[in-house]
Amino acid sequence: MERGMVQGETIAAIATAIVPQQGSVGIVRLSGATAQAIAQQLFYAPGQQPWESHRILYGYVRHPQTQRTVDEALLLLMASPRSYTREDVVEFHCHGGMMAVQQVLQLCIIQGARLAEPGEFTLRAFLNGRLDLTQAESIADLVGAQSPQAAQMALAGVQGKLTGPIRELRAACLDILAEVEARIDFEDDLPPLDEAAIATQIEQVRASVEQILATAHRGELLRSGLKVAIVGRPNVGKSSLLNAWSRSDRAIVTDLPGTTRDVVESQLVVGGIPIRVLDTAGIREASNQVEKIGVERSRAAAQSADLVLFTIDAQQGWTPADEQLYQLICQRSLILVINKIDLLADKNFPVLPSTDLPIVQTAAALNQGIEGLEAAILATVEGDRLQASDIEITINQRQAAALARAQAALQQVAATITHQLPLDFWTIDLRAAVHALGEVTGEEITDSMLDEIFSRFCIGK
Repeated sequence: MERGMVQGETIAAIATAIVPQQGSVGIVRLSGATAQAIAQQLFYAPGQQPWESHRILYGYVRHPQTQRTVDEALLLLMASPRSYTREDVVEFHCHGGMMAVQQVLQLCIIQGARLAEPGEFTLRAFLNGRLDLTQAESIADLVGAQSPQAAQMALAGVQGKLTGPIRELRAACLDILAEVEARIDFEDDLPPLDEAAIATQIEQVRASVEQILATAHRGELLRSGLKVAIVGRPNVGKSSLLNAWSRSDRAIVTDLPGTTRDVVESQLVVGGIPIRVLDTAGIREASNQVEKIGVERSRAAAQSADLVLFTIDAQQGWTPADEQLYQLICQRSLILVINKIDLLADKNFPVLPSTDLPIVQTAAALNQGIEGLEAAILATVEGDRLQASDIEITINQRQAAALARAQAALQQVAATITHQLPLDFWTIDLRAAVHALGEVTGEEITDSMLDEIFSRFCIGK
């Protein structure tokens, strides 16, 4: 989107999810200098209702030429600067579904508004100083959160809990840079630079950056989740495992091998991490075309999964067919699930190959072993890092890349000090650190980067 268009035009969009014949309320949002004027042309409020900011009006949306009533609605006016975008913002709260909100949006466009680009409302909030870049990105994360923990982390970002630490670190770098540059410009008028103190400050800033960087992996898991495939021979209990884990009958379970002919999917949340579980068809030499297609899809699911639950039958132990299948997936991250442990008559544990795979015992038909399975998954994907660090936020990939550049620049400053290089060399890397930290909050940002960031937002936000 072109920056010149952003500030000068009134934009409009549907701000709620629209599902045919579902949803009780749909919102059409406008922002810009003519938002109030457009609303006054379209909205009729009976009686003596005052047209004031932050007051809800009841009335009707009417076609300005024919006076045909389009919808019965509520109207909310938020005058600048007390609005999301710090511009005049108007919202029509219409009946849900598709037709009412689409007709109201069309009338707004006819009256001079422009259809908003993805994320343009939040982009205006950023450009007008209502939000910084970390808060804007956290709003997108909050909208797309797939678990309560992901929503909580996103809300912390919206509240500025990432902004504060980053700005403090950038201010510290600017203070050091100013002190070094002062020695360059006024060397004869100032006392010698305390290099040891400067080195200590640099290390403190670098350590803080490293602590924030450590949240990147956890943040990615909370946002994107984990794709887990249940893989094994036919009739080892893969579908029973999915049903026990999801506490539903998502997959058909019988004693007949090859019952599952396609990949069955379920969405779960484990330890705050969204998990997409794929129950795959048993992998073997298929006897008919339909089963062959299912087996091929199972192989593809196993190869694309972040984690594979390699499931075997406790009664049969590790068979040659298991070994053959293991060789196909051994390069993936694996957990060995020994299912049907309740059917071991003599309780003799099956003989397993010498592998260092994490092992979980389950009796899926009895809903047993699921807690141990979840604990093994969390330990595999996160290790000790799952026990959240002391800070309440996580960073995304863009922020992590900028912080990594800041960390590298600070390490270079430390090396420069150690090697007793001239002060001019110090300033080069200090400026690089300041710039990288500014990219995180948006104080140092280009139009092309803004386009890339906000294009991933939904229209209307």
